[in-house]
Amino acid sequence: MEASTLQLTGLLVWTTLCLLTNGQSAPDASGLPLAIRVPLRQGARVAQPTPLPPAVAVNRERGDAVKRASRRRRGAAAAAAGGVSFVDMIDNLRGKSGQGYYVEMAVGSPPQKLNILVDTGSSNFAVGAAAHPFLRRYYHRSLSGSYRDQGRSVYVPYTQGRWEGELGTDLVSVPHGPNTTLRANIAAITQSDRFFINGSNWEGILGLAYADIARPDETLEPFFDSLVRQTPVPNLFSLQLCGAGFTQNYSLGSATVGGSMIIGGVDPSLYVGELWYTPIRREWYYEVIIVRIEVNGMDLNMDCKEYNYDKSIVDSGTTNLRLPRKVFQAAVKAIEAASSTEQFPSGFWLGEQLVCWQAGTTPWHIFPAISLYLMSENHNQSFRISILPQQYLRPVEDVASAQEDCYKFAVSQSSTGTVMGAVIMEGFYVVFDREKKRIGFAVSTCHVHDEFRTASVEGPFHGVDLEDCGYNIPQTDESTLMTIAYIMAGICALFMLPLCLMVCQWRFARCLHPHGDFADDISLLK
Repeated sequence: MEASTLQLTGLLVWTTLCLLTNGQSAPDASGLPLAIRVPLRQGARVAQPTPLPPAVAVNRERGDAVKRASRRRRGAAAAAAGGVSFVDMIDNLRGKSGQGYYVEMAVGSPPQKLNILVDTGSSNFAVGAAAHPFLRRYYHRSLSGSYRDQGRSVYVPYTQGRWEGELGTDLVSVPHGPNTTLRANIAAITQSDRFFINGSNWEGILGLAYADIARPDETLEPFFDSLVRQTPVPNLFSLQLCGAGFTQNYSLGSATVGGSMIIGGVDPSLYVGELWYTPIRREWYYEVIIVRIEVNGMDLNMDCKEYNYDKSIVDSGTTNLRLPRKVFQAAVKAIEAASSTEQFPSGFWLGEQLVCWQAGTTPWHIFPAISLYLMSENHNQSFRISILPQQYLRPVEDVASAQEDCYKFAVSQSSTGTVMGAVIMEGFYVVFDREKKRIGFAVSTCHVHDEFRTASVEGPFHGVDLEDCGYNIPQTDESTLMTIAYIMAGICALFMLPLCLMVCQWRFARCLHPHGDFADDISLLK
């Protein structure tokens, strides 16, 4: 094994030197374009859709408070009956539209309370540990008697932003979570660039994905793995993200959104209907398989592998629904066609411009629903989750006045696969069942909708070999590399052969010519 490896290395080095090839492009470092506010005139009026039956229609003015009180009563009743109650975890999330959802955590001894972003798309638990203009408070390692330095540094880049810091461990608990304390790996962020968000009110990030994508390497145990190993908490959690339509309070002039993170279980009071599960394809990100996408009930008619190129993940730390380039272009074309009664600037579909309407007159009915079909636990069946424009048109408060409502298109292009971000999750109660390697979806009790349409989870739909829709990264084994090396060596030999013949010819001619001509030959070679 060792000798063949050396031989392979030698061949690769030799052929590389022979071909003298070199090509490496720098990554694109351009930032996000500035949004341009574009108020739109009302377009041609279209017929309103038929409202849902009265039994299904939602009374938005009264329903929200009643539902929350009902959930708490049901949770208390379950506890009294001897069942499992997660009543203390309900409404333990806060956030702002487009800036993520956070939970309060206590770190160190004595406990230092910090707001931590809940992120299912990464695996590091990291907190600000130095003063920063966007942080109201940060973690003081020197004040914690239980902090242990690991003597290692860590660097984590994201699609936008990065941070670096020092690794250690400390005691951690979730005040509105399970009644337990654990020792967890924690990264103390000492430097960052475009990571913390001004006014977001969170001071760290809780990566809930698997060890495979932990930094600096997979040997660093993620928080949830430590929680399950050290405590009786079951190996699952669930999220209800309530979206911008369900405001909790007003802080710093901006409404905050809410939600719930149920650690260790599923709370039936947070969803309606049935939970449908899709397998976790690979335990790194929470990767799933999308088998079909529809806009306004019309299939995009693409090879299903395109939807999962090069992966499809569920990520609470990403705001948008992000789609591969070809899928994004097809989806935008279909949405444009369905909403053609009003003309939108091209920059709106690229996330570069906003659209505004007079307050309370947003024409939701002209925008179509987007449906994603996910492979079910039976690999020959799928189920459909449908999201409304109230989810993929994200309200932007900073530029809107009291007289108008402004929105940003929250579907964007991706170079790293499909990302089902917060705008997807805000319609559903999502269960991350790590024990059974599956993710569940049900209609959330707090999703935003209107009297005409509601988000839905429906199935089953039959198919064949749906597992083949997953994207497989081409694997290149050692024998393939060896074959490539020999081919390159052969090509190099073809180029070297004429040169060798020329040198031999020159040597032969040198032997035949008298010494007086030698200087002329050398000068010609020079």
